[in-house]
Amino acid sequence: MMEKNESLLGTRRFLPMFLTQFFGALNDNVFKQSLLLVITYGLIQQQSASVSTLNNLAALLFILPYFIFSATAGQIADKYERSFLIRNIKLLEIVIMLIGSAGFMLGNLWLLLIALFLMGVHSTFFGPIKYAILPEILKPKELMSGNALFQSGTSIAILAGMILGGTVISNSHGNLLWISLTVVFIAVIGYLCSCFILKQNTSEPDLVIDWNVFKTTTDTLKYAKSIPLIFTILLGNSWYWFYGATYLTQIPQLTQQNLHASENVVSLLLTFFSVGIGVGSLLCRKIGGADVNIKMVPLGAIGLTVFAFYLAISLAFVPERTGDFIGIKDMFTLGASYYHVMIAVTLLGISGGFYIVPLYAMMQAYSPRSHRARVVAANNILNAVFMVSSAIFSIIILSILEIDIKILFSITAVLSAVFSIWLLMRLKPMLKTEKIALED
Repeated sequence: MMEKNESLLGTRRFLPMFLTQFFGALNDNVFKQSLLLVITYGLIQQQSASVSTLNNLAALLFILPYFIFSATAGQIADKYERSFLIRNIKLLEIVIMLIGSAGFMLGNLWLLLIALFLMGVHSTFFGPIKYAILPEILKPKELMSGNALFQSGTSIAILAGMILGGTVISNSHGNLLWISLTVVFIAVIGYLCSCFILKQNTSEPDLVIDWNVFKTTTDTLKYAKSIPLIFTILLGNSWYWFYGATYLTQIPQLTQQNLHASENVVSLLLTFFSVGIGVGSLLCRKIGGADVNIKMVPLGAIGLTVFAFYLAISLAFVPERTGDFIGIKDMFTLGASYYHVMIAVTLLGISGGFYIVPLYAMMQAYSPRSHRARVVAANNILNAVFMVSSAIFSIIILSILEIDIKILFSITAVLSAVFSIWLLMRLKPMLKTEKIALED
């Protein structure tokens, strides 16, 4: 499997697209993490609201474009040549990062929030293209490997972006010039990578774009729902984002309250989770085979339930502590309960890789070529809905009902088991009965 992955990364078909996606995800997370740290530590003096309110506002501004523009982005990606679109989107990223840099340098919070919203717009328009283009540049038997590399690369980029953003902010001692140079530099590299993406055939050049975003969103979701197999796959994808958002959002609170640990331990747990996703994604092709199939999804679904309970039980055995927060070194020296937490987080990541890579490959392989980008757009819309639902769900459990975080994880594990059983009961007969020709 590693030989095939390496040869795929060595091709002009795949490598420029992989690197463009990698640097885009990297920059998203460098900028987001930097902005959160600037807000949290008061490096911007124009903050008129609480840190919590501003952080939640930032999260909302980034995800809002997915609701508004995903359907239109899908139409554009189906109508126009995609390498041309990608280059222009990456040029837009440079402009957005210049706006963000102005916000950092001027200490203007509103410029930074505008840049964050525009980065969400950038990601919204790039999303349908990056997943719709894979079946065009890869052979059918390369889809699993390509998606595995995409998923693992994205996980590494997210982790590296969060670490890089935090490192630049902490080492610059309040001088925000360095983070400004960093995000602009990464955006330029992403654009240069996009220049090497091969020209693609247009899917539906005669398509008339409907600029009514509300109607387009409704029509896009209706179209996806009209193909039961595709819609079921999209629901499976979106459940993963609900599940992942529920856990990742709670890691800072888990670290502070349950482990009585410092911010560095937050990064440690995120590292284990991200590495787990990368490992699980790469193992998908090795264990599940080259053909697009559902083999690994049940294994991933079982892991997402079992290891969620494992994490909740592990947290119950962590001793209560007072005094100074423990650091990374203490996590490896204070006893087995901390090891169990780290192992559980890693296994959750591996299970997530097993679960999501085949579903993304099936979404691409089984979508009609003429509507492939719009199917990805429908997927992005549903992902956003499920992620917002996850936030509301967690607020109700933790803040309104004031239930322990271990119970939240256990409830999510049960819901995951129920949903996964429903998903597999629907998918398996559909995949057996529907014969869909995959293009070479």
